Parts: sequence; C-alpha cells; structure tokens
Amino acid sequence: MKINSINILINQKSVLNKKFYFISGNEKTLMEKIKTIIVESFKEKENVQIKNIDNINDFVDEIGLFGDKSIYIVNGNKGIDEETLDNLRSSENHFIFFQENSQKIKKIKNLFSVDKDSYLIDCYELDKDSKIKILNEFLRVNKLEISQDIYWFLIDKLDSKYIFFEKNLNKVLELDQKDIILDKIKKILTVDESGKERIFFNLFEKNKKIIGLYRDKIINNSDVNELYYYCKIFCQLIIDCNSEDEYIKKIPIYLFKEKNYLIDIYRKYNSKKKKMLLKLLSSTESVLRKESGLSLTLGLRFLLNIKKITIS
Repeated sequence: MKINSINILINQKSVLNKKFYFISGNEKTLMEKIKTIIVESFKEKENVQIKNIDNINDFVDEIGLFGDKSIYIVNGNKGIDEETLDNLRSSENHFIFFQENSQKIKKIKNLFSVDKDSYLIDCYELDKDSKIKILNEFLRVNKLEISQDIYWFLIDKLDSKYIFFEKNLNKVLELDQKDIILDKIKKILTVDESGKERIFFNLFEKNKKIIGLYRDKIINNSDVNELYYYCKIFCQLIIDCNSEDEYIKKIPIYLFKEKNYLIDIYRKYNSKKKKMLLKLLSSTESVLRKESGLSLTLGLRFLLNIKKITIS
C-alpha cells in the first residue's frame, strides 16, 4: 500500500508493521531520511543487523548468532516479482528496497502499492503543504513560538530539498528565543535573496529578456524544480484569493518591494484565467516528475506560458 513520506517524517513510529518497504522518488535526500527513520525505528524496538545487497537474488535467509533479525537494504530492482515477494514472506527479516524513479520500475512499484505486507513510499521535493506540516511539527516538538512573518518566510524561502530544509530549521533551534526575529533569521539561513524566483518578477518584460534571465540562472534540473516551486507559490496565491483585498493581505511582508508588481499581475486575472493557470501548474508538475530529462526545456516553456496567460 502507499504511504505518504511526510506522514512518516511526522509520525515515525507508524512504519513498524510491514515486511517490505519500497522507497522511491526523485528526491534522494528525503529518500535517505525515510530509510534512516525506518532502520532506526526497528533498532529501537529490537536487535537488528543492517545488511546491504545489490539485488534480492543475493539474499540468503539466515538468523544471527543470538537470534537477531536483519534489515536488508536492497539497492537494485533485479529479480523483484510477485513470486519473489511471496517466497520472502516467511522470513523473519525485513526488506527495504531503495530505488530512484525510472520507467523501468513502474511495474515493480505497482506491485508494492497493492501488496498488503508492503509500504510504497514516494519521495519528491517538498511543496508548500509538506513544508507547513514539517514546520508545524518542528515547532510543536521543540515548543517554539515564531511570528507569522517568520513562519511564512520559512515556508516560502527555504529549500525544497529535505536535507537543506531540515538543516535550516535546526539553525533556528540554535537561536535563543529572543533572537528569533526576521532580520536574524535572514542572516543565519541559507537563503538566496536574488535567486531563481526573481525571474517571475519579469513576466511583463519581452520574451528575449525572460529567456536570457532563465538561461543565466537555470542550469540544471534541480534549478528547474526550484523555479517551478517558487512560481507555484506565487500562482497559487493568485488562484486562491477571491478579491484584491484578500490577495494584498496574503502577500508575504518580505516581498514588500514587489508588492505593486504582484498586485498588477493579480488584476489581470479572472476566474477563466485562474483555471488556465491551475491547469498549467498541474500538467507541468506531472510532466516534470515523469520526464526529468526534459526539465530545462519544460521549465522555460512553463515560464513563458505563465506570461501568455497573464497578459492575454
């Protein structure tokens, strides 16, 4: 069955009831974190050994000298089928299959998604909702209180890759409560104030300038994902607000320099164009996940399509 990776981050004890775990996706740092959570949770519960094998064909069923069980980390997809899983069910051990996304494993993932003894865990870069859930849990566990300005600054500006998001939150934890103010946060966190999201604030420029900015700042697929994430934040704000007054109130304070520009963009949208924008966000995210090798081209097309919808 499928389980949300963010739910595992928040409720780590929820994972100890399956024989098989198939961790996949395109966000390697989150995949590694989920694997660590599963392994450490089992270690706290019982004596287990960790064994790495290249593929399931290398598995030899054996019990340790003191009856210890093992967790096998399987790093290849060779030999995985329904018959193999059935043969492994009687083993006392647990199995974590660790595979980044590719077309080759689609059938295998479907197998784990319907298997009652399995968790299929997809790991993608953090979106806004995921960040909110993680930050809320971080604040709850550490008994921290922060202002709304800081809260939304962290949500909007921190990296969408889990490892960097986590490291920056831990930097906040190192501060004294009195020092948790926006200016201090900006100084200690790894936030690029002149980063890729600035391209969005040039939608009214000629295509030639937009393309030039894009080529200067967007170098690889990770850059495309980051640009998409920031554009999605700005676009979702347009889509969700039903009036200009509501929209103005929800513009983050740290974007005060771009406030008039953002208002000008919002004024160009009606319900029909909002639906077009939502459809563009959904289709682009779907294609980016499936066809990561085309991301640079898709990212530019996505940006120019936002402009086309906005000024039409």
